[in-house]
Amino acid sequence: MSSKEKNPLADPKRRAPETQLVHGGTERSQHGETSEALFLNSGYVYPNSTDAETRFQNKTPGHIYSRFSNPTVEMFQKRMALLEGAEAARGLATGMAAVTTALMSQVRAGDHVVAARALFGGCRFVVEDFLPRWGVASTLVDGRDPANFAAAMRPNTKAVFLETPTNPTLEIVDIAAVAEIAHAHGAKLVIDNVFATPINQSPLALGADLVVYSATKHIDGQGRVLGGAILGSQELIAGDIHTFIRQTGPSMSPFNAWVLLKGLETLPLRVRQQSESAARIAEALAGHTKVRKVFYPHHKSHPQYELAKRQMKSGSTLVAFEVEGGQEAAFKVADALAVIVISNNLGDAKSIIAHPTTTTHQRFSEDVRLDMGITPGLLRLSVGLEAADDLIADLLYGLDQI
Repeated sequence: MSSKEKNPLADPKRRAPETQLVHGGTERSQHGETSEALFLNSGYVYPNSTDAETRFQNKTPGHIYSRFSNPTVEMFQKRMALLEGAEAARGLATGMAAVTTALMSQVRAGDHVVAARALFGGCRFVVEDFLPRWGVASTLVDGRDPANFAAAMRPNTKAVFLETPTNPTLEIVDIAAVAEIAHAHGAKLVIDNVFATPINQSPLALGADLVVYSATKHIDGQGRVLGGAILGSQELIAGDIHTFIRQTGPSMSPFNAWVLLKGLETLPLRVRQQSESAARIAEALAGHTKVRKVFYPHHKSHPQYELAKRQMKSGSTLVAFEVEGGQEAAFKVADALAVIVISNNLGDAKSIIAHPTTTTHQRFSEDVRLDMGITPGLLRLSVGLEAADDLIADLLYGLDQI
C-alpha cells in the first residue's frame, strides 16, 4: 500500500464491532485524553450572538443544552449507532424512557398500535394502559405467529411493537416477517432487543425501523447506572424522536453515558461468555427430573429453535425454567443458591435469578400471566460471568431442595 493512500480503517464503519466498541464515536478535547471526556455541564457558551442564533435554527452544528445534546452522550450515541448499523441514535435516561419515547413519538390521538402480548411488565403497561389514555388504541397478539399481526392491523395502525426473545419465557418473533406486514400497512416496527443484545441479533438488518434498549442491562453490564437507547434512520431519530426528547426531557445523564461507554468496550466479551454459559446451563437443566421445562432459544427443545438459529447468533444470556411444585418449589430453589443472587435486573456480571410471577409480572392477573406462559414455577436466570461449572452446581443444589 502506498504511503499516500488513506488507511481503510480510518473509516469507523470498516472496523470490526469489537474495534468500534473501543474507539467508536470518541471525540478528544484539546487535552488529548485517552479515555472519553466526561462533560458534566448543562449549558454551552457561544462565541457570538449569531452563532447562538444559527445553532437554535439548526443551521450550524454545536450543543445548546444538555437536556437534548451533550458531548459525552453524543459519543455514546455514535458508538451505539456504529454497533447497531444504524444511521443515528439517542441516549435516554432509562430503558422504559426509550420504549415510551419510541412509541409515543410515532403516534397521535386516533392511531392504533399492535404489540406482541409477551412483554416486560412496564412495556405492556405503556401499550395496554398508558397509550389508550391519550387516544391511541392497542391490540395485543400472540407474537409467535406472524399471521396474528396481519390479522390485527387496521388502516390507522401506525406502530408495531415487540420484544424477541420475550421476557421472561424467551419466545421468538420472526422480525423479518412482521416487518413486511408492518410496512405493507404503512406502520413502523419497533423492536426491544434487550434479551438478544446487539451482539446476538440485528433487528434493523431484518427490517425493523427502530430498536430500543435498556442500557442498564448488558450495555452497562455491572449494575451501576440506568440508561436507554433508541436507534434507527436519521429521518426518524432526528425528526419526531429528537423533538419528543427535546420537549419532554427523558435525558441521559452525561455521567451515565460515560459509564456506558466503558461498558461497551467489553460488551462482546461479556455477552459471548454469558451466552456460552447459558447454553451449558440449559443443557444441564433440560434432563433434570425436577425441571418441567427449559426455555432457551438455541436449545433443540425450543419450539422455535430453527427460527432462533436463523435470527440470532447465539441463544441469549438468559435461561428460563419451570420447576415441579409451583411457587413454593421455585422459592426453595432460589433461596438455596449460594452464588446466584435474587434480584430483578439482568445482563449483569453477576448471575441473577428472578421469580416473574411475584416480581416483574406480579401486577398482572393469573389468567394474563398464564396466557404469557408465566407459571408459578417459572424462574428466570440471567447468566453472569462466574464459572459455568459453579453456576450449574449451584442450580443442581437448589433443585435438590425441592
